[in-house]
Amino acid sequence: MQNKNTMWKDTLNLFLITLAAGCLLGLVYQVTKEPIALAKYNKKQAAYKAVYSEAASFEESGYLTGAVEEAESMLTEAGITGVYISEVLEAKDAAGETIGYVMNFGSNEGYGGTIDLSCGVAKDGTITGLSVLSMSETAGLGAKCTEEGFQAQFAGIQAESVVFTKTGKSADNEIDAIGGATITTTAVTKAVNGALAFIQTYGEAGGQEGES
Repeated sequence: MQNKNTMWKDTLNLFLITLAAGCLLGLVYQVTKEPIALAKYNKKQAAYKAVYSEAASFEESGYLTGAVEEAESMLTEAGITGVYISEVLEAKDAAGETIGYVMNFGSNEGYGGTIDLSCGVAKDGTITGLSVLSMSETAGLGAKCTEEGFQAQFAGIQAESVVFTKTGKSADNEIDAIGGATITTTAVTKAVNGALAFIQTYGEAGGQEGES
């Protein structure tokens, strides 16, 4: 009888400990939820600021969020494969007016796999900046896509598409390829063209009004 009472007592104690631990974890989550969300928001704002320095803030749009869900089929119809669009936000000036867009997107066709990118595009279609967020390209070759000299070539281009050259840039929509890394250069350029196609279709550059 004593062993049975002890068993029930141990079970009750374990239940109370588990209940207390659960309540404590719930309390910690509630206390830390907002600071964590704020930290993620600030990190994202800083990343987008790097590719669109003239913008004061970057805000979500219901219209663009819905368009991102349609991006895969849109890109396929445009003949652009191996490219994905993850997020598109409106770039706002200090007065809250939309001056362009910032995007997270990328290519699945890098030499080492996925290349994640971020860029800014003004309402007139001009690329304001490009940043390689992550990649697994070959060191000393494709990995040079992360270098400022390569990324900076895209800023200021206003064209329906970007092309690369191995013989020296001679047109406004051209960038110099990374030596010995044609696959990486192709993947990045193709992804950028996918991003431009998205803006040309859904942004004001394509005659659409961004709806919040």
